[in-house]
Order: sequence, then C-alpha cells, then structure tokens
Amino acid sequence: QVQLVESGGGLVQAGGSLRLSCTASGRSFGSYVMGWFRQVPGMEREFVAAIGWDGGSTYYSDSAKGRFTISRENAKYTLYLQMNSLKPEDTAVYYCVADSRRFVHEVTPYQNQYDLWGQGTQVTVSS
Repeated sequence: QVQLVESGGGLVQAGGSLRLSCTASGRSFGSYVMGWFRQVPGMEREFVAAIGWDGGSTYYSDSAKGRFTISRENAKYTLYLQMNSLKPEDTAVYYCVADSRRFVHEVTPYQNQYDLWGQGTQVTVSS
C-alpha cells in the first residue's frame, strides 16, 4: 500500500509563502492523479488543487486559483503545493491525496475520487 507523507507546513504571516511537499512510498506514484485538500477543525474537508498523473492537467478551487500552484516530480515520487499570498483563512490542516487507479484521466475536486490520504500538515497564517 502506498503511503503519503506531507511536510512543509508551519506558521507564516499573512502575505507570506509556504511550499508543501508530499512524498509517496510506492513506485506507482507516477500513475496516480494527486491532490490537496484542507480542513479546519469542526468543518468539512475542502478541495484545494489536483493534478493529473503526467502533470498535464490541473484543477484549482476558486480560493486557490492565482495564489497556489500544484506540481509534481514523478522521478522523486513527490507532489508539491506552492502557496503564495497566504491569508489567515488559509489556516488549516492540509492533506495530500491520491487516486490509486492507475492512469486515470479524470482530475476532479471530489473527495470520493481519492482513496489514499496522508496524515496532514498544519498551516497557520497569522494576521
């Protein structure tokens, strides 16, 4: 079973930047649609961004569009989320997710597409 491990979270001031990373344990990483979700305690998980298995397709939430960039390095089994112009409302636990069906073309914001989830990394943006 592929495991996903996030890193790069932390505390940053509003307007600052962070880059999250997600490293996968299995060699099938390069065939998976990957994404990021986030969750504030007491609220539902929220889609942030997703990327096709070859990096050719990306999908962003309205709140992420123009500020966040999702990318991947399949040779390093690593997914990234570059977050710029951070706002206090971006404060959340960020989860790396994967669709373990290989070479799927759909890249969607729907949680039920993604069956693999990391443990999450905390991002806190102070005002």
